[in-house]
Amino acid sequence: MININSEPNFPNKPSRKKPIFPINNHLRQYLKNYGREVELPVQYEDLLRFTYSVPLKDKLGKDAYWETVSYDMREWDFLRDGLVKVYAILQTEGDFSFVDQLDVARIDFCVFGNSQPFRIRIVNRFNDNYDHYYIKRADASRVYGLELEHLLSPNRITFFTNKQTLIEEHIPGIPGDEFIKNYLNHPDTNKVRFAKEFVKFNERCFMRLLGDIRSYNFVVDITPDIENIQYRIRAIDFDQQCYEGRKNLYLPQFFKENYPLVEAVTSLLNKESIEQYQAEEKTKVVFRLASSRYRIKELIDIMCSDTISTPEKIKNLAVELADHFHHIGFLKAKTMGQIVKTQLKQILLKKLKLVPKTKMQYGD
Repeated sequence: MININSEPNFPNKPSRKKPIFPINNHLRQYLKNYGREVELPVQYEDLLRFTYSVPLKDKLGKDAYWETVSYDMREWDFLRDGLVKVYAILQTEGDFSFVDQLDVARIDFCVFGNSQPFRIRIVNRFNDNYDHYYIKRADASRVYGLELEHLLSPNRITFFTNKQTLIEEHIPGIPGDEFIKNYLNHPDTNKVRFAKEFVKFNERCFMRLLGDIRSYNFVVDITPDIENIQYRIRAIDFDQQCYEGRKNLYLPQFFKENYPLVEAVTSLLNKESIEQYQAEEKTKVVFRLASSRYRIKELIDIMCSDTISTPEKIKNLAVELADHFHHIGFLKAKTMGQIVKTQLKQILLKKLKLVPKTKMQYGD
């Protein structure tokens, strides 16, 4: 069990540039079987044909790390029609009867991310209401991360792949770094409830080995509840799904950007409460695993034979986890998928035995 009350020991930063791992035939077939692989009218490569770009600023005039791109008229006409249809595929499963009400307001490009994403802003012509989605290079690591998030977390995610292209819905919420700066110490913030959620989020990331979840790689969803407020932390970056070779890179508590959140936990929660919330989250993940066990097993089996990291990182992570759990089973792992499988078994097996057999008979 991770002690979130331990002294901060910030790890080295994750790899600056993680390679793109191709989607192999087995993963592609899995995506087809579960409706994730669809024909798209626009590919990622089409969006690279922009003529120039302008740096995008935020509301305070600071660099937003995105660039708004422009295209010549012929390219724009092609893209505008296709991107509206992609939005319809995401939101209405390909019902194009509403596309005449929609238009593309802006296309932004980020050169810093591993997947170098494009952010598409779709606007309703009649009321100016807008929404976003993302088009990225298809990367097996990210696909595994998205699918595990969909199956094991409390959050559902809509995404589709086609050839070398990945499209994702926008995940709404307050960026974590903005929450820390402007909301965490606000008098209206229920810091105890938020601290509880951070403990659970920390546990979720470690269970499925989702790495590099610094404050700008997650958002905070705030929901009014009976007499108070509920918080949900959601990861928005899945590039580092079981890629890195250091255990602490899979624990949000160990990133210096997140330290104000760790301080909130240590000052407001005692050891017994932290252990209670960790146990609660493990139990919830166990029930999700039980209800989708065949699909999760199929995904993990494919991951076990896939190459989504380097031999050096795999070996190092296996050693660190074996030492952490005092379990030599990790040392037998030859792939990151095998490490994830062992990790889930090691953390959840005891609670999985407590799931009623009636629960195990349903799902999928």
